[in-house]
Amino acid sequence: MSDAEYHRRTSITRLTVSPEDETLLRDTVSAWKRGCQVAVDRAWRQCRSPFEVQKLAYDDVRERASLGSQHAVLACHQAAENIQSCISRHQMGRKASRPTYTSPTVTYDTRTMTLFPEREQVSLTTLGDHSRVQADLELPEGEEGHQNQYIDSEKWETTESSLHYRDGGWFLHLGFRKLKAETAETTENGTVLGVDLGIESLAVTSTAYFFSGRELNHNLREFEKVRAGLQQTGTRSSHRTLEQSSGRELRYVRDVLHRASNAIITEALRYECDVIVFENLTHIRDRTGASWGHKWAFRTLYEQVEYKAEAVGVSVEQVGSAYTSKRCAECGFTADENRPTRNDFQCVKCESEANADYNAAKNIGMRYVRRGQQSSRRTGNSQLALKSGTVTLSGGFTAHPDGFEAEFTDKPNPKCANPSG
Repeated sequence: MSDAEYHRRTSITRLTVSPEDETLLRDTVSAWKRGCQVAVDRAWRQCRSPFEVQKLAYDDVRERASLGSQHAVLACHQAAENIQSCISRHQMGRKASRPTYTSPTVTYDTRTMTLFPEREQVSLTTLGDHSRVQADLELPEGEEGHQNQYIDSEKWETTESSLHYRDGGWFLHLGFRKLKAETAETTENGTVLGVDLGIESLAVTSTAYFFSGRELNHNLREFEKVRAGLQQTGTRSSHRTLEQSSGRELRYVRDVLHRASNAIITEALRYECDVIVFENLTHIRDRTGASWGHKWAFRTLYEQVEYKAEAVGVSVEQVGSAYTSKRCAECGFTADENRPTRNDFQCVKCESEANADYNAAKNIGMRYVRRGQQSSRRTGNSQLALKSGTVTLSGGFTAHPDGFEAEFTDKPNPKCANPSG
């Protein structure tokens, strides 16, 4: 089965490790970094696929890094992934030098790691094929113990995970996956919430909820300045400071994304939506002019919304991104001139005016509504959630009950022959 058929989650838990085992883990981390570097140096400008890198570098990794057989394979695959990332950056006209491995981390899979949920322990391979350590999982109790919903569940299976050393402790990033449920029939006949992601506003919904991205944008730029300065210095001290700064940046961004994803879920529940729809994220960096940090943030936000939505019975989908920023959500007319500035949308045909991100959010949601009616089954009968009500593909409008704030731009424009496009 392909990755698209699975839900994936990462659950982070701290480990209790004995002094003797900690020494083994430190040696394993050092060997892992050395193995990845050997594989990259051997395959750089030679090949890029995991199979090719493994074939070329496996024996060197085993000999020079003292890794067990499976960890040597994983190191080759890690090197291939990083080489491919560098090639992709070059293809987009960006600089990318040969990867170097300095972070205290090591990758594990189901052959090199065994989880014992009943004992709240994990067994990890160290140097050699048969050398293992056992560590206790420090799992919080009650609502804070979110890891248990994956560890104790028969629906979620363990996948590739990673061990990290930071802030004086060992942390295991456990990977889980489960098959996606069939939800197409439900979502094709439900209420849709469209979501647009951007720079000025991190997220805007078709119900006119705006989650500001200004603070995140500013702080990502500041982190980038600090990172560039430390990288240029190049001393051992600056490298330690760089790792600390990267950790602070990661925690800050995850907190912002946690609040944003919660806000989107709250909005979906308030308007009784069955599906949350984003535009396809594949080329979002080029479309928005976002930094690498933003691209990562967009992807992480989507994943957070996906797993939080699943917990409340709401599905999450993606639609094509073409012209969502230049198409009028009122009349369907598409032109570059419709968007005179980053923030403003002014249709040159029907003269409708709106915030550009809000207009795009409605287009994204309506594209999913349209897709249901254009499918081979033609069973879709969904509607788009707006701030004041819901609108169907044919332009039918149903106002929300009292207590919801109306907004005139949600209603069909008299000048538009086909309000839904």
